Amino acid sequence: MNPLDLLLSRRSISPAALGEPGPGDADIETMVAAALRAPDHGGLRPWRFAIIRGEARARLGDVFAEAVRTRDPTWTEALLERERGRPLRSPLVIACGVRVRAEHKIPEFEQLLAAGAGAMNLLNAAHALGYGAMWVTGPNAYDPAVAAALGFHAPDRLVGFVYVGTPPEDMAAAERPVPSAHMAEWTVPLSAAAAAA
Repeated sequence: MNPLDLLLSRRSISPAALGEPGPGDADIETMVAAALRAPDHGGLRPWRFAIIRGEARARLGDVFAEAVRTRDPTWTEALLERERGRPLRSPLVIACGVRVRAEHKIPEFEQLLAAGAGAMNLLNAAHALGYGAMWVTGPNAYDPAVAAALGFHAPDRLVGFVYVGTPPEDMAAAERPVPSAHMAEWTVPLSAAAAAA
C-alpha cells in the first residue's frame, strides 16, 4: 500500500473489536519512533508514552475504578467493575502524555498540539503495521490522579489512551466525510486588496 492510500484508509476501531495478537516490542518501538517524528516547535521533545500490556492492564483498570469512585461515590460496584474492564478490551494500551514546560516561550497550547500530533503518528504507524487502534479520551484521561499513577505529574498531562490490537477480518468499510464539505477557498478581503492597490 502506498503512503497516501495508507493515510486515506486509516480509521478508528473500537477497543472492544480489537483482539490478539497485539504489537510486540519491535512494533511498539516502531510506533513510538513514528510518534517522535511529529512537529515539535522549539525542539522540546515533549512526548511521553506509558506502555500498558499484559497484567498491567488490570492494574490500570483498578486505577480507573478508584478514580471514578473518587469523582463520584454514587457509582455502583457493577459500574466500577465495567470501568476496571476498560483496559482489558485490547491487547495493548498506550497512555500518551506531554511533558509540559509551563514557563517556556513555546505556549503550552503548542506543546499539547505536539503531543496530539505524536498520538496521530502513533495511530498511523499502528495502521501501517496492520493493527487497528483508537485514541480514547474522557474523564479518566483528564483526571490528575490517573495521570499521576501513570507517571505524568503536574504540570505534565495525559492527552489520552491509544488502544491497539488486531482488527476483525470482516470489518465493514467506514464511511468517510467528503473533503469539499470541510474546506473553502479563501480570498483576500476587499479592504486589504484596496489598501494594497
